[in-house]
Amino acid sequence: MASPDLNQGLERLYRETGWTLRQFAQEINRLGTERGTPLRYREPSVHQWLKGHLPKESVRPLILEALARKLSRPITNSEAGFPVSPVEESGALPSTVEGLLDLGRQDMDPSRRSVLGIGLFSVALTVPNWPDVVGRIEAVQTGKTQRIGLSDVQSVIAMTERLSDIDDQFGGRTARPMAAAYLVNTVAPYLRADAPESVRKAMMAAASDLSYLTGYMAVDEGIHGMAQRYYLKALELAGASEDHLTYCTTLRGMSVQAVDLGHGAEAVRLADAAAAASPQAGPRMRAFLAGQQAHAAAQEGNSRIALQRIKEAEVAMNKAESQPKTFGSYNPSSLAYHMGQVRYELGDVAGSIASLKESDKLRPSTFRRTSVRYLSMLAERQLEVGHLETACETWGRVLEIYPLVQSGQCDRNIAALHSRIRPYLKNHTARDLSERARLVTPPNLLTQ
Repeated sequence: MASPDLNQGLERLYRETGWTLRQFAQEINRLGTERGTPLRYREPSVHQWLKGHLPKESVRPLILEALARKLSRPITNSEAGFPVSPVEESGALPSTVEGLLDLGRQDMDPSRRSVLGIGLFSVALTVPNWPDVVGRIEAVQTGKTQRIGLSDVQSVIAMTERLSDIDDQFGGRTARPMAAAYLVNTVAPYLRADAPESVRKAMMAAASDLSYLTGYMAVDEGIHGMAQRYYLKALELAGASEDHLTYCTTLRGMSVQAVDLGHGAEAVRLADAAAAASPQAGPRMRAFLAGQQAHAAAQEGNSRIALQRIKEAEVAMNKAESQPKTFGSYNPSSLAYHMGQVRYELGDVAGSIASLKESDKLRPSTFRRTSVRYLSMLAERQLEVGHLETACETWGRVLEIYPLVQSGQCDRNIAALHSRIRPYLKNHTARDLSERARLVTPPNLLTQ
């Protein structure tokens, strides 16, 4: 049997990274864990790939993403010497509606989610600019006689608001399956239906907002690749409907996802793109965008820009609070959280604790998932500065709220609680907290 030819493309990229074989294998394994499919590759496997043996189809996206993160540019199958997908070969992208349908169906069927990197965050994602998507309306009608009106648009808007409320109160694990089913069974057919131009644009705007929300809930579950795909559909629909607000909100959400995963440079790029795309933003929207710019810049160590942006956010929020609320849920509690993140990234742990306390004081009680996440963060930072009993008190509040929420992020916060408190179990307060936590923690989290 003839040996495969050397994979010159992959060999060239490998040399460019400067990695050893062991480092390459470790990166693939790390991304496998990030995706939710742990791997145990070692040097011989990488050596075989370089010699021309084709990696498993499910591993190829991990190889491309590892190379893209290291080299700071997108890497295609062709460049890495892998078989080119039919979509890449034709240069065609699925239509917005067809892509949304496929994504929603994958989300409705958990057995389809684990293949080909659906959960893997990509730093090499191509994000369409506003001029590229604005006004682009695809001919997606199927010839069916269904006709929609503004009442149908209003029903989608109302359903999205209800799903958002459920998400805030009970977590994404409760709301996202409903959102995906609603997208597939109701909203996608509406997008295909006959309608006056004004109604059609309004429906695409409503669908864009729902796609963004569904992506946000996928982030909550840690399915980051799927979340990015929902976000991209939200951008396309926002551009097609000329919905500037949702376009900028989605870019900002993508920046939040990136900064929470530690991809600071990508977070800065996305936050700046959101701000650049909204030159006429009102004060609350400006605060919403500038707060995220500040957090991303701080993570990258750019203290001058971070402090400048957080000041802009503070000034804009003061203006916004003196006016009727015309945009979303960004409020003084959200701004205090961003101040806390900027302070922490720049090394001011005590200042961060003060800001997170202020955020907690201002936060509506209905935002349960946010309370679990940010109180957990506060407790970890209190422990970091040596205030064990204060941290235990804060974590005690987390344990009161956690059973009411179905959220991947909150699960990870509880798993972290057990890990962080373990070294202090000789202290009776810490031991009491640990025992309380065990009573409300699912068994699978206790083994992590």
